[in-house]
Amino acid sequence: MSTKKFENIIRSIKEIPDEFRFDGEIIQSEYLIDGEIRNWKGEQQDVYSPICLKENENKQFKLGTYPMLTQIEANQALESASNAYNMGMGEWPQMSVGQRIKHIEKFTFKMIEKRDEVVKLLMWEIGKSYKDSQKEFDRTVDYIKDTIDALKELDRKNSKLEINSGILAQIKRSPIGITLCIGPFNYPLNETFTTLIPALIMGNVVIFKPPKFGVLLHKPLLEAFKDSFPKGVVNTLYGSGAKLLTPLMQSGKIDVLAFIGSSNVASQLKHNHPKPNRLKAILGLEAKNAGIIMPDANLEVAVNECVSGSLSFNGQRCTALKILFVHENIVGSFLEQFNTKIDDIKCGLPWDEDVQITPLPEYKKTEYLKELIDDALKNGANIVNKNGGTIKNTFMFPAVLYPVNKNMKIYHVEQFGPIVPILTYKDIKEPLLYMMESNYGQQVSIFGKNSDEIAKLVDGLVNQVSRVNINSQCQRGPDIFPFTGRKDSAQSTLSVSDALRAFSIRSMVAMKNDSDNKELITSILRNHKSNFLSTDFIL
Repeated sequence: MSTKKFENIIRSIKEIPDEFRFDGEIIQSEYLIDGEIRNWKGEQQDVYSPICLKENENKQFKLGTYPMLTQIEANQALESASNAYNMGMGEWPQMSVGQRIKHIEKFTFKMIEKRDEVVKLLMWEIGKSYKDSQKEFDRTVDYIKDTIDALKELDRKNSKLEINSGILAQIKRSPIGITLCIGPFNYPLNETFTTLIPALIMGNVVIFKPPKFGVLLHKPLLEAFKDSFPKGVVNTLYGSGAKLLTPLMQSGKIDVLAFIGSSNVASQLKHNHPKPNRLKAILGLEAKNAGIIMPDANLEVAVNECVSGSLSFNGQRCTALKILFVHENIVGSFLEQFNTKIDDIKCGLPWDEDVQITPLPEYKKTEYLKELIDDALKNGANIVNKNGGTIKNTFMFPAVLYPVNKNMKIYHVEQFGPIVPILTYKDIKEPLLYMMESNYGQQVSIFGKNSDEIAKLVDGLVNQVSRVNINSQCQRGPDIFPFTGRKDSAQSTLSVSDALRAFSIRSMVAMKNDSDNKELITSILRNHKSNFLSTDFIL
């Protein structure tokens, strides 16, 4: 990486395009509880962008502040949600599917009006490129629309009456209760909404806490939440997770925990619940997805997919390829092409055209990554790419480590950053054994042409991970496909249709199929007396 290119990581304010500048700090005092946008006058948490500016002595730019709410506000949010749900008798859980859809559609319309603000904050808060920030927003809107369509389809299927063994019944889905939603910083809008939206549309009420990095981008949406839903249906909390979430879980009143983050935090939250058998957990957790490059692989395809899979958004994706197994016969050619591709990667700031590597938002992340690199070097690895591991404040150029072995931390832990560990194998049983012994089981990518070998590998790997990708990188989409994991990588399944089922439970109304009951149910259906017991459906 040239010196000029490296220095381009830190700019002056005047070098920032006008449309991406902020006139001043964003001071958020607002939070939403019980249908009111309230103003906080207590302690505020400073928000620093991963972007460093020359005017700030090359340090991180202070973007703004958000409220550090207390247990008092957490209890108020819980009371608000409890009143709105009212043991399933509240206005929102009692609404028909069609009525709830209208509220979600109203919110979506208002959300789209805030697109530019949210995209701009995504860039500044987490360092995501302009193009990817736009994509995250648009994908979230598409997800909401697809969720509405999926619910309509589900409602149509469930609108009929069933008769079996002399019993007349209707089976539909009903809400579970109060849902606590906590999203991740790497997709603070999209992945928060992939739990929040299905939870809401199925009739649950929600308390949601934005991730530590990616808080302010939800500020423009508070009015939309307030105006689109009955009071208490959506409540927001800001501040320390330990101070806010622990008492919520300890109350025993949280019915659903929707969390995307680390397995350790998820475990702590679940264990705080006094009645764990009543808690439904929907979790998206960490992963250590492997890429397996077989000796007959198309190297151009494998290299392109592995570079993108390892380093998109700096490798800060649970679906990223985090370790590569390359057959010993082709490792030399693979490394040569892989490193050439990485050397061409464009690094810079989020608004730079076609930028691929940007500053990292997590506090002291580059220090953590350097520790992993130093440990690998101490145990026999080398940095084999030009300028690999070069650090400038919050920025780190990708480091390719080779050869990696099981004595290194990077072999076992999820780096969640721009480090690519590579090791060779002679027998395909070696990477398969790695997958079997791993604590994680989300996805794997296989690159090769031999149908016999790939078929055998697929049969073994589908019992280790939840998605096997052939000649392509690991990924979440399309959102209609299942997204889950085994072991410590996930609990429950998230996708457009699966999420609707995850945030609801099957309920049934049944009666003996006799003349009196037929007359009774006919009266209810014909006169539209029940929202649940109904053969109406939405086109």
